[in-house]
Amino acid sequence: MIVVTGATGNIGRELVDRLVAAGVGVRAVSRDPERAGLPAGVEVVRADLAGGAEPDGLFTGARALFLNIAATGLEAGGLIEAAAKAGVRRIVFNSSMSVTDTPAEEEGFIARAHAAAERAIRDSGLEWTFVRGGMYATNALQWAEQIRSEGVVRGAYAGAVGSPVHEADLADVAAAALLDTTGAHLGQAYVVTGPAGLTIAEQVDAIGAALGRPEVRFEEVSFEEAVAAMERAGAPRVAAEDIIRYFGASVGQEALVTDAVQRVTGHPARSFEQWARDHVADFR
Repeated sequence: MIVVTGATGNIGRELVDRLVAAGVGVRAVSRDPERAGLPAGVEVVRADLAGGAEPDGLFTGARALFLNIAATGLEAGGLIEAAAKAGVRRIVFNSSMSVTDTPAEEEGFIARAHAAAERAIRDSGLEWTFVRGGMYATNALQWAEQIRSEGVVRGAYAGAVGSPVHEADLADVAAAALLDTTGAHLGQAYVVTGPAGLTIAEQVDAIGAALGRPEVRFEEVSFEEAVAAMERAGAPRVAAEDIIRYFGASVGQEALVTDAVQRVTGHPARSFEQWARDHVADFR
C-alpha cells in the first residue's frame, strides 16, 4: 500500500494512474472523496491535511508515502513523524529545486518550507528520495482564463526563463522511486526539469501555437500588479513575491536543464510544446 497526498492535483493524479497500472494498492488523501474521480480500486480517504487533520489508520499497512506539502499547508513535520511511527518505510517527497543544500535555500518562503521538510525526512530515519521539481509546466494553467477571454497574458518579466517540466515526467520519476526494489533511488535528490529553457513569452507563444491562435501574446505589467494577480488567484502574498522575484532574477540567465528524467525513467523529458498540446482543452 502506498499513501499519496495531493492525489487529486496535477502530479498526484498522474502518479496514482501509474501506481494502479503497476498493480500496487493506493490510498489517496482527498478533502472531497466524492469528487476525487480517481481510478476504481483506489482507497480514497477524507482528510484536510492543511488543517492538521490526520485520519486514524491513514498509514495502516502502508509501506511508502508520496508527500506533497502543498496538500499539508507547507507544514509536514507531524505527518512525517506519524508515518515513521506507523511503520512506513519510504518517503518520496515532491520537493523544489529551490532547495540547494546551501545557505541560500533559507532566503525564500518556498525554499525554506521544502528544505525544512527534507531535513525532517532525513532525520526520520526512513528511506527517502527527493524529487526537486523545477518550473512546473502546469503553472501556465493560471493563464487559461486570460487566454480564453482576451488572448493576452499579463505578468511580470516576459524574459524570465525556466525549463518547464511536464507533470507526467514528475509522476514518472516519483513512481520509479516509490516502486524501486533495488535501492537505486534511495538517498537521491533529483533536480527534475524539462528538456529546454524557455522564456515566459515563449511559453505563451507555444500555447498559442497549440491552439492555432498566433495572436495570443504576453504583456508585461509591474511587479506589484503581478503580485496582486497571484493573490487574487489564492497565493499567499509572501509566496507570490518570492516566485516573481525568482522570475525576475532569471531574466538574461541560462535555464538549468538536467537529464534526470532520462536517467530515472529511460525516456527523454517531454517538451513544453507537448505539454501545451496535451492541455489544449484547458485553454480553449
